[in-house]
Amino acid sequence: MTDGAGMDTMRGFFQAKTLEQRNVRNVLIDGIGVGIVSGVATFLSVFLVRLGASSFLVGLLTAMPALTGIVLALPVGRLLERQRNIVPWYSRARVWVLGSYAITGLMPFLFPLSRVPIPIIIIWAIATVPQTIVNVAFTIVMGAVAGPNRRYYLMSRRWSVLGITTAATVALAGWALDQLAFPLNYQLVFIGSFVGGLLSFIFSSQISIPDNDPAEAHEPAAQGWRAQLREGIAALRENAPYSRFLLSQFVFRCGITLALPIFPLYWVRELHASDAWIGLINTVNSGVLLVAYFLWSNMSRRRGATLVLRICAFGLVLYPLLAGLTHSVTPQPVYAGMGGIFMAGIDLVLFDMLLRTCPPRHAASYIALYQLTTYVATFVSPLIGTTIADSIGAAPALFAAAGLRLAGAALFVLLRVGERAQSEAEVLQSGA
Repeated sequence: MTDGAGMDTMRGFFQAKTLEQRNVRNVLIDGIGVGIVSGVATFLSVFLVRLGASSFLVGLLTAMPALTGIVLALPVGRLLERQRNIVPWYSRARVWVLGSYAITGLMPFLFPLSRVPIPIIIIWAIATVPQTIVNVAFTIVMGAVAGPNRRYYLMSRRWSVLGITTAATVALAGWALDQLAFPLNYQLVFIGSFVGGLLSFIFSSQISIPDNDPAEAHEPAAQGWRAQLREGIAALRENAPYSRFLLSQFVFRCGITLALPIFPLYWVRELHASDAWIGLINTVNSGVLLVAYFLWSNMSRRRGATLVLRICAFGLVLYPLLAGLTHSVTPQPVYAGMGGIFMAGIDLVLFDMLLRTCPPRHAASYIALYQLTTYVATFVSPLIGTTIADSIGAAPALFAAAGLRLAGAALFVLLRVGERAQSEAEVLQSGA
């Protein structure tokens, strides 16, 4: 790209004239705000560990909010299906989540340090209500902005922006945490993330997508859990690509989430890593995303999403395996970088495969069912992981996570996920 072409691209970004250009700009700047918050979020579990919280509470930080998601995922999907415009729900729910970081930062002012972990758990359990709305609405909004032909283009760029911002935030936060006294260092970082994260609310609220059809927006909701459960089971029976996808990603997701609370326990308690080292690990994990998303996006277009899915799924087995085998902090950033590269490919292709197996008319309900399975994995697996860590050690818990990831990767192959995915036209017809 010449300097002139680069300047034209930047000028087009900041001086967006068409609706499409403005939407892309808003989506990318929204990603910057999310990246700031995501960078700080990596230190929530570390904060609990340094407060002396038990392994169970550290696991609960990851697992307990998912319980709210289990209860609310399907109702939220039905609710959003009936809304004329989903964007306000997406942006306003986001700001509620942001506020949870600020409240977390205030907790040491309100409670003795020994009692702070419990209020933090409560805060983040409540925060899952708006987070559930964000998770379901995000997929719908991004799908509407990108359309079926621009998903890789938009999402690879959004996730690259998010990765760069997250990496920079983690590096800065890790440095700041080592400069200031505990717990004031964590308080300032959490409160500061709320301010930076407001970028997400400001620009996400400016995204413009077509309104839902009025007839569909006012369609009566299914009554109660039984009706919603019947609809979900019907979707699994009638849509084989969707059901194969859902089962495989659930097993694989269990392997991903089982390791989430184990890593901070392992770093702090067994490797005795400083906040700067933890910051470096997470910086590398996020920093590789810029290259990784473009790498997998290009490979998906040339060789297909199925190949990317298999390479990345088996590749992600290595991260917890190598981390648990190496009882030194020094190589951990390398392993984290490897994990970030493969996770980028998983994020990219799973997003597309989910949308390709969802009938557009009922996309919210299908996505909500997907989110429900994600919440189940996020609730159960971390608690199992921390139980294993308390019983036989953090390293064996990481090996268990690697085993689950391997099982999920094998299911992607055995169930031929992605090989016979419905085309956009077929999905559209099935939802008619």
